[in-house]
Amino acid sequence: MSSARAMRAMRAMRAMRAMRAMRVAKVTSRRAGISLVGGAIMMMALGVGNGAARAEDGAADPLAKATFAGGCFWCTEAVYAEIAGVKSVTSGYIGGKVPNPTYKDVCTGLTGHAEAVEIEYDPAKVPFEKLLEVFFATHDPTTLNRQGADVGTQYRSGIFYHDAEQKRIAEEVIRRLDAARVFPGRIVTEVTEASTFYPAEDYHQDYFANNPQQPYCRAVAAPKVEKVRKVFKDLVKERPRGGA
Repeated sequence: MSSARAMRAMRAMRAMRAMRAMRVAKVTSRRAGISLVGGAIMMMALGVGNGAARAEDGAADPLAKATFAGGCFWCTEAVYAEIAGVKSVTSGYIGGKVPNPTYKDVCTGLTGHAEAVEIEYDPAKVPFEKLLEVFFATHDPTTLNRQGADVGTQYRSGIFYHDAEQKRIAEEVIRRLDAARVFPGRIVTEVTEASTFYPAEDYHQDYFANNPQQPYCRAVAAPKVEKVRKVFKDLVKERPRGGA
């Protein structure tokens, strides 16, 4: 067999193995109540939370908080700014041991903080488990202290829960995603009680919205925003006609 034919045969075999692996993953995911749509995790069948029901029961304050770390907060903020029911998204730092850290401090990786976002949302419109769907679909939760080219503990994956229910839901979602083998490796996302959240400097807030042509935003944040708009159409805010 010529080298060219050998290469074609090898590629065909690899393609067949990949298709078999995808079929197995789909079956496993269905059994776990998880489906993959456009590369995103859809957990509608999990039944792990009742955020909307709790809000409808008449809580005094209908807004809740969620805090996530998923790599560079420019990206995470941009993603959640798209979601209907989200009132505000603040970029900042959490999980460290140094009070009032600056961006320069956190970038050393020595303060223990993670770049994170604090989200204020209406659970009646977007329950916590839906926010988790977006979270796991828009970053890699299997790489320890790293997201792509961003390396360091400040880029770790983390869910910082604000009550026992958020903790329960987060741990159950992770357990089911791992059982379904949705990702190529095990999830390393930390699930930790929320500590003091320090808002980042003003120029970090709404960074993607204010700097859409910045090279990092174009290369990393923009594809995540487009993925959310495409895959989570039922969750995103309505945009004005002709809006970006």
